[in-house]
Amino acid sequence: MRSQRSWADGIEAGEASRERAGDGRAGGQSWIDRWCLARLAAELAGAAIVVRLWNGLSVALSDRPPVASVLIGDRGTLLRLVFQPELEFGEAYTAGRLEVQGDLTRLFETANRAMAAHERPAWRGWIAHLLTGASLSAARRNVHHHYDLGNDFYRRWLDEAMVYTCAYFERPDAALEEAQRAKLEYVCRKLRLQPGDEVVEAGCGWGALALHMAREHGARVRAFNISHEQLAYARARAVREGLTDRVTFIDGDYRTIEGRCDAFVSVGMLEHVGPRQYRALGEVVARVLDRERGRGLLHFIGRSVPRPFNAWTERYIFPGAYAPTLGEVTPDLFERTGLSVFDVENLRLHYASTLEHWQHRFEQQAESVRERFDEAFVRTWRMYLASARAGFMTGDLQLFQITFGRGTEEAAPGTRRALYE
Repeated sequence: MRSQRSWADGIEAGEASRERAGDGRAGGQSWIDRWCLARLAAELAGAAIVVRLWNGLSVALSDRPPVASVLIGDRGTLLRLVFQPELEFGEAYTAGRLEVQGDLTRLFETANRAMAAHERPAWRGWIAHLLTGASLSAARRNVHHHYDLGNDFYRRWLDEAMVYTCAYFERPDAALEEAQRAKLEYVCRKLRLQPGDEVVEAGCGWGALALHMAREHGARVRAFNISHEQLAYARARAVREGLTDRVTFIDGDYRTIEGRCDAFVSVGMLEHVGPRQYRALGEVVARVLDRERGRGLLHFIGRSVPRPFNAWTERYIFPGAYAPTLGEVTPDLFERTGLSVFDVENLRLHYASTLEHWQHRFEQQAESVRERFDEAFVRTWRMYLASARAGFMTGDLQLFQITFGRGTEEAAPGTRRALYE
């Protein structure tokens, strides 16, 4: 790996070459530009990226052929990239002060792999763990920010059932609709649903899983959500499908759940809870689950090591979000409640494939999205989808499914065979 000094030498050599070639832009370069490039190069050493400045100065961060070039439009952006890289890259990209030539996903992928080689301060993850946890009012604001952008927006690029979580690709070439149906059924098999089971779902999205559990497995479902847009869509769909006698969509989050159930399920909600609230969630789950045959499933984005959400993503996409490690989840949700973990599965590459489908569909609708919102909105979502996909490709992000239940249950399966038959 190159040292910061050798990167600076390379930048200076490139500048001298341009001066010999009569490149008049070199005169506009300053020591601060070269210093900033050297800093970026040291942080991202090994990434197959070329960084170019407005004044002609440039540096390749790797000896390998670049997958993309980053064009920085002004010195202020360059300085902010050095001191606030996560936040400034996204803000500059969406504002047009920074351009990417090449594949945006591959740019994030190569940057993630390069940064993984550098040790990150552990205290950043532990501080995020201690501070993250939304009150009910904050949770409503956070959900409104992301999920209440309008059902029409999400309908443009999600599958026909509006499933906004990781799909399950039983075949690599499966269509998105097929993979999302397979995910819904996979969750039901893991829960071992039987006709007449009482199910509680915390964070039900647009209602696809709740309706599937009722329609295909004869379950009776109470599904909780605090997104007005999603609840309106889910309730209307339940009416259309004649399932209002078996599915009730309730305006409330996990803290409002009462009563008893045979199965508890949460898909894509734990990321919004925050570590400070895990104990409260664990107490709810333990209280509502049937004392003899209660079982459940948690499906959530996670990490291998404690780390805060990307600063730009947390500010502009998922306020208050946190992706926990397994070690951060299990103490409050299982160890203190006496619930037993039956199985843990990591589906991160399935999420990378899901995001690839979403990216393709989003780009097909980019012009109509731009007309409804604006160019900055399109660039924001383009960057979010690309960075998320790269996160799952490189292992920066994980997708965990945990099945659990009462430790005394004798009906727990001894093998995974039933999941695949």
